Amino acid sequence: MKKKGLIITGLVLILGVAGIITCGIIGMVEDREARPQDVPLVDLLKPELAGGLRGEMGIDKNINETNIDQYLGRDDAIYRDMRMLVDDANYEAIGGDSYLSGYVEGFEVVPYPLLVNVEGLPEAVGESYTGTTLFTQKDGKFTANYAESMEILEYLFPKNKKIFLMCGGGGYAGMTKQMLVALGWDADQIYNVGGYWYYDGAHNVKVRDGEEFRYWEVPYHDIRFELLHRL
Repeated sequence: MKKKGLIITGLVLILGVAGIITCGIIGMVEDREARPQDVPLVDLLKPELAGGLRGEMGIDKNINETNIDQYLGRDDAIYRDMRMLVDDANYEAIGGDSYLSGYVEGFEVVPYPLLVNVEGLPEAVGESYTGTTLFTQKDGKFTANYAESMEILEYLFPKNKKIFLMCGGGGYAGMTKQMLVALGWDADQIYNVGGYWYYDGAHNVKVRDGEEFRYWEVPYHDIRFELLHRL
């Protein structure tokens, strides 16, 4: 009888432990299901031109300097600032800045004037950089100057990503979008978010204060033309 009692007691203990484990597993599953999901990404509307002069420059109506902070850090996007570190054009003449004095955190700098010859700047600012470029534009057509030109462009602006473009006032960004679309990119995947000069968000990274210019802190994509193969 003692042996039988011990067996029954053992079975009760085993079943009790099993029940505790089962309840624990169920509890973990229920907890996991009850946890809130990751905060969803802000939905992206299709690019839509702003009104007036901003629209003429190609700046987006819905996603621009005023709210770009909401769209930073997306895994499905890349962020490009199209300015030079120091532009030959006199942007101070129109209230801007020829220096890349700062940038929005998350943006990487790809100088538009190194991609293609610059056309259509305001007369007051004069000419930008006139040196070697990846492409030459004429009458709305873009011709590669190097065997690697398209490969570099596709690396810097991957077609499988949303592309957010910015510059000083929105002009270089708009020109970049026109170029990419002309070369086969999807216009609905590219947003000209306007100009850093008008940005007042929480992700401003300043690199120039008076005469001090910490250009080495800028995430900058240079193009080594001497290593490329001219067509």
